Amino acid sequence: MPDGFSGPRPPSRFNMAEYCLATAAKQTPDKAGLVVLNGDGPDTVNETWTHCELEHAVLAVANALKEKGISPGNRILIRLGNTIDYALLFFGALALGAVPIPTSSMLTDREADVIMKDADVQAVVQELQEPRSEEATHTATAVHQFSHLDIVEMRHSTPLANYANTDADDPAFLIYTSGTTGKPKGVLHAHRSAWGRRPMYRDWYGINADDRILHAGAFNWTYTLGTGLTDPWANGATAIINTQPRDPSRWPGLIRETNATIFAAVPTLYRQILKYSPPGAIDLGELRHGLTSGETLPASVASEWRDRTGTRLHEAIGMSEMSTYISASPTNPAKPGTIGRAQSGRCIAILSPEGGTVPLANGEIGLLAVHRTDPGLMIDYWHRPDETEKVFRGNWFIGGDLASIDDEGFLTHHGRADDLMNALGYRVSPLEVEQALLTTTGVNEIAVTDIAVRENVRIIVAFVVCGTGGSDMLRNLKATANASLADYKRPRDYTFVNSLPRTANGKIRRSDLQAIYDTMKASS
Repeated sequence: MPDGFSGPRPPSRFNMAEYCLATAAKQTPDKAGLVVLNGDGPDTVNETWTHCELEHAVLAVANALKEKGISPGNRILIRLGNTIDYALLFFGALALGAVPIPTSSMLTDREADVIMKDADVQAVVQELQEPRSEEATHTATAVHQFSHLDIVEMRHSTPLANYANTDADDPAFLIYTSGTTGKPKGVLHAHRSAWGRRPMYRDWYGINADDRILHAGAFNWTYTLGTGLTDPWANGATAIINTQPRDPSRWPGLIRETNATIFAAVPTLYRQILKYSPPGAIDLGELRHGLTSGETLPASVASEWRDRTGTRLHEAIGMSEMSTYISASPTNPAKPGTIGRAQSGRCIAILSPEGGTVPLANGEIGLLAVHRTDPGLMIDYWHRPDETEKVFRGNWFIGGDLASIDDEGFLTHHGRADDLMNALGYRVSPLEVEQALLTTTGVNEIAVTDIAVRENVRIIVAFVVCGTGGSDMLRNLKATANASLADYKRPRDYTFVNSLPRTANGKIRRSDLQAIYDTMKASS
């Protein structure tokens, strides 16, 4: 086993925005770098941005931010909807050397305020016409505030900024994710993280400059910012993003109409496309294959997709701290029951859950670990040195996935070692949801987990112990969830129980909740 990452190292001076945009802007300036699909109506205008136009707009935004008092290293919270200006701001901040914090537009003001305080932001960009809570408004007055319209105006700023002369290890962007403690924590990435994605090009994408990559996600999702924009642009390819909600049955038409050669989505969407498309073969035009990540790809979905479309789905596994590093690819498809293999240059191991740094033998199940020398690995957890220390064992970073590796290097995923749930491709802490719902008057205890409701479909369910149930309590719980939690974190079902299953030490046995749910549904 190699002692650390064995691929090429990034240059010492390295700016992520420059890496993604500058080469294509110089070599193929007039080629389409981005196509934005804005809908189907007669008055709809889809946008096409050349590589040169993208770089120009990003450097214009960087210059405008600088003129308005934003400095390298400043944190910028982004709370925009599904618009190209989200991407222009994200890459403009990187070009300046500032640190963007991309967040979901589904976050409530309360959730956004927690992030603003924790990250000590210097600027926030949002749709200011939307009403904000009194607490969030008070916090925002201490920082620069920009609206979507401000970013539109910044596109035309002159002169253009130069790319900041950042070090590869300098902070680039900050992602907030659910932690096992229930409190969101910031994952700080360096500019080298873009270089750390290079092993994906061959070992997941099979990408080339002629590809047209349609990503099913919105601009304000980190999966889209990486797989949908960063990687296509770094390869001189064309990115395609849809800004309008879509019926799942409409996606095959979009793939054909845009001449997409690669399609990226979460497994849930692939399942929905199959479900809502007419029976029989599905014509996907020039599509070569699909990419999938964020949640486990069911074998039945992969098989049906291949049978009905004539194309394969290539799965990858990653995390907020590392992005994808295990994958299948067009030249190296996964064996049945596996995800794929470690990408070229990656150094991974399976370690014992009990401790130690000696890798387990092939076939044994343990914690999946990646070597800390990988350029795609995070810098640390923002201002949480104790939590950062906990995820490292010597030179190994442990993300919490259980896995095994066979003699050919193919990896089988065996779930999570912690209680983190998977909701629409987002990892969600049950503790975060529980803590929010416990503020509801009349709730004594609560346990939250993701429950299988039918094959390949899981939902977040809350098990509630309270004095009285009924419609009033249900209404109050939903109101609390709506006020405190992003939509993807909210329970889709509530079950009222007399008590919660617990271990001898008093911890909730979440593994028992599925059986309780099934029994109650069967008797109702």
